[in-house]
Amino acid sequence: MPEQNSEAPKNNQFTQENASALRLLEEKAKEWRSWLAMTVAGFSVFAALSGLAIWLLPFSVPNQVSVLVHTLLGLAFLVPCGWYLLRHWRRYWQNPLSHIQLLGYIGAGAFLLCLISGLVLTYQSIFGIKIAYGWDTVHIVTTLATLAFLLPHIVLIVLRDRKAQEAGSPLAVSQLAGHYGKGGLVVALGCAAVIALGAYAYSPVRLHNAFPADYSFKYGKDHPFSPSLASTATAGAMDPRLLSGSRSCGTSRCHTQIAQEWEGSAHRYSAMDLAFQVVQTNMAKQNGPESTRYCGGCHDPISLFSGTKNLFVETAKLTSLQGYQEGVSCLDCHSVRKVDLKGNANYVVKTPVRYMFELEYDQYPTRANLFLRDFLIRAYPREHVKDLSKTLFKTPEYCASCHKQFIDKEINNVGWVQLQNQYDNWRQSHWNHPGNPRTTIECRECHMPLVKSTDPAAGDASDYNRSTSDGMHRSHRFIASNQMMPALLKLPGWQKQIELTNDWLQGKFPIPEIASKWAQGPAVGLELTSPATARAGQKVNIKLVITSNKVGHDYPTGPLDIIQSWIQFRVTDEQGKVVFESGMVNDKGFIQPGTFMFKAEPVDQYGNLIDRHNLWEMVGVRYRKSLFPGFSDTTEYDFLCPSLAPRRSAKLPEATSYSIQVPPGGAHTLKAEAQLRYRKVDQFLLNFLFGENAHLTAPVTTMATDTRTIEIATPAREAQGK
Repeated sequence: MPEQNSEAPKNNQFTQENASALRLLEEKAKEWRSWLAMTVAGFSVFAALSGLAIWLLPFSVPNQVSVLVHTLLGLAFLVPCGWYLLRHWRRYWQNPLSHIQLLGYIGAGAFLLCLISGLVLTYQSIFGIKIAYGWDTVHIVTTLATLAFLLPHIVLIVLRDRKAQEAGSPLAVSQLAGHYGKGGLVVALGCAAVIALGAYAYSPVRLHNAFPADYSFKYGKDHPFSPSLASTATAGAMDPRLLSGSRSCGTSRCHTQIAQEWEGSAHRYSAMDLAFQVVQTNMAKQNGPESTRYCGGCHDPISLFSGTKNLFVETAKLTSLQGYQEGVSCLDCHSVRKVDLKGNANYVVKTPVRYMFELEYDQYPTRANLFLRDFLIRAYPREHVKDLSKTLFKTPEYCASCHKQFIDKEINNVGWVQLQNQYDNWRQSHWNHPGNPRTTIECRECHMPLVKSTDPAAGDASDYNRSTSDGMHRSHRFIASNQMMPALLKLPGWQKQIELTNDWLQGKFPIPEIASKWAQGPAVGLELTSPATARAGQKVNIKLVITSNKVGHDYPTGPLDIIQSWIQFRVTDEQGKVVFESGMVNDKGFIQPGTFMFKAEPVDQYGNLIDRHNLWEMVGVRYRKSLFPGFSDTTEYDFLCPSLAPRRSAKLPEATSYSIQVPPGGAHTLKAEAQLRYRKVDQFLLNFLFGENAHLTAPVTTMATDTRTIEIATPAREAQGK
């Protein structure tokens, strides 16, 4: 009996241990068979593989569908995955720590962080303006960490339980693991099938990358866009929708600020410019519509590349064309891949990458298309940034492709003639110090100054004076000198555009980035030199020096046959009566003859003046006056100092002199004032283009002013002085 009693506890203990082991085996078996476990495993495999595909594979429609499905299923499985991790931890956390558990804990932590980072990225893609690349990196790293730790965790469990089975364990490990694997595979394949179906179901917008049937290849099929030097990468036509849709860059909340800046800029209205349209029509009537392609590369590239600069277009139809409405669009500029210093739009455009639902939204602007387009670009920005952001855009050579112009025999039937050339002006000037950005001032630093920004494009580490977190972007207003066209077209933000243009012309536009590199004050300065006193009845000589202080190229620049900059000079007495004047503008908008003026007078092959902007006939210039950067020019004015007796003075060369009566005890001083004035279009051309009855005049900006006071020395006053 004692022996039997001693064996009983041992048997009971053995029975309890067996029962406990059986319970553990049953729990393991239940876990292997759990649909929650298999579902989470299948989703995890799918999420990891689709995420790696998004990261590593080339940009494509299937990869974009992967982004959508990856995100959608990630949200759908967020709660099941979280619940499974919590349940799994509660089931095993009291077990003694082993290397298998340690792998599981680390893998679960990585998986949890992967889910959290994915949730953050989804929120940013839906409600933000861009994803944070830090969170994106966390998402990728934790995906790799999840695979690195959870796969060994599962494999080691299978190997351990298989050894236990071989040692006599009743658990059929291979069968349960196989069941678990098959269940997970079904889930993973089901998720992958959703991607395949989505990619198959997506029907992209059909593009028409072909010239119209009646397109004229006047200059040869190998030069379809001639006489413009612009071309596409395929040398073929491009559907206009590929380069249009600039406003959509703002509707996405991403580049709203930049899109608003562009709306009123000369790049935006380069095609709808009213004067340009009339000049282009005259060119087409005289030389054929094909000749207008010469202008198209810079003014109207969308129309040029789509093949619509071929025939005359009615005004009603013209204004509906994307090229007319957008001029130099966002995508036209950002799709340039190669430039040449010849000018005349010598650049190559490559078809830009367009995301799913981009073109759909342009054609059918529904909320669904807008949401899907914006989400894809923000959640999957790699190709967007890679395709549309290039170092080339930051170089002066990039600007040179359009801001350098010439005509050749195919235009004027004579030969090569240089026209405006801002690039070479700048390159040869004191503003250019190759290899030394700290002393060089480039095109974009002036015309695209840094502005405070919340735009995704803010920050740039590639500039010597910037960082990725500087909270600035380069303004896309492209401020220059056209105060007229924004007001005529009434484009969005035109008042602000004109205000900034006037500040720019007067040198009041602050550019802190380059403040230490150039002089303070007006862009072009004036300095009068005059005698301190003048004797009544004698000739007075005043000298004026005009200096280009802050202009990066010739002043003025652009088409000098239509631009006018001149000196308005006036001498008045103390009562405000005019003693002498030059450069006044009459009530019809014409400038007084004999005025000192910066201008060019081009001529055709017969010596006739080019005064209708008919540059296609130009062979040379008979007169040209402009200022090279940093250089000065002078002019002098002579007039007779007023005497007490009124009389008409003799005419002096290039000046008209007057004497006025000075009342006793009256005027003792003269005030001489010089103003540098500027307007974009001369009055003769405006009258020719739009007719005198239009009463259209170009606004005039006073860029700089200088004054001097001259004491009048009369015999009586001289005697008093003695």
